[in-house]
Amino acid sequence: MSQEKTTLEIIAPSVEEAVAKGLSQLGIPEEAVEVEVLDQGSRGFFGLGNRLARVRLKLKEAPAAGVQTRKPPAVRKPAVEPKPSTSAKPARVKKAAVPAEEELDLDQVLKIAEQVVGELLEKMRVRARLKAQIVPPQDENDQKLILVEVQGDDLSILIGRRSETLNALQYISSLIISKEAGQWVPLLIDVQGYRARRERQLRVLARRMAEQVIQSGRRMALEPMPANERRIIHLELREHPDVTTESMGEEPNRKVTIIPKKDV
Repeated sequence: MSQEKTTLEIIAPSVEEAVAKGLSQLGIPEEAVEVEVLDQGSRGFFGLGNRLARVRLKLKEAPAAGVQTRKPPAVRKPAVEPKPSTSAKPARVKKAAVPAEEELDLDQVLKIAEQVVGELLEKMRVRARLKAQIVPPQDENDQKLILVEVQGDDLSILIGRRSETLNALQYISSLIISKEAGQWVPLLIDVQGYRARRERQLRVLARRMAEQVIQSGRRMALEPMPANERRIIHLELREHPDVTTESMGEEPNRKVTIIPKKDV
């Protein structure tokens, strides 16, 4: 074996997998190399932000190492290489991709939701009380929601301008919770009843703007809103006899436009 091939660096999810991958590529047993761990890697927070492990394999100086050590891979490769073991991993991926709703343990998801949001708030150095519960669907087009209520003193920092901070916290939490649960989990985070107050304001706004559209006969666009707030406007005016609604624009500036039905 030439001097250029006496060392090999390998990157993999774990140190063990990196070593196994390197031995498979070199076609030699583990006793024939020196292993130097360059980076142990890390799993990240709740599985997000993973960092791969990196190792360097260096051939030991042994006579005829390139000739007599070519046979072991046929025995070692099935045992150490992660890819041929396909019985467990694909099954888990398949389950996450097309799960049945009945398979989701809602009690477990509630615990995960409280844990995830609690740890995020702890990292933000925010002290609060949490309660997770299931919100039943409002109509046949809805689905169950996991609602995490946050209570405490002076939590306005969690809401932010136009609820931007709250929506960001909700989005990050939903990603982590869904990853832990193995499927997408609809999540709603409310801080000291803010969502309920905001929903009442939006419903009043929707009715008032609809009246202005009827009087003027012209369509009217509301201010940019996140998807959950636009949905409230759509639902409030869904059965209105004289106007209809449509979301227009690109995120994060997507907005609801109220349109006279005579123009449709």
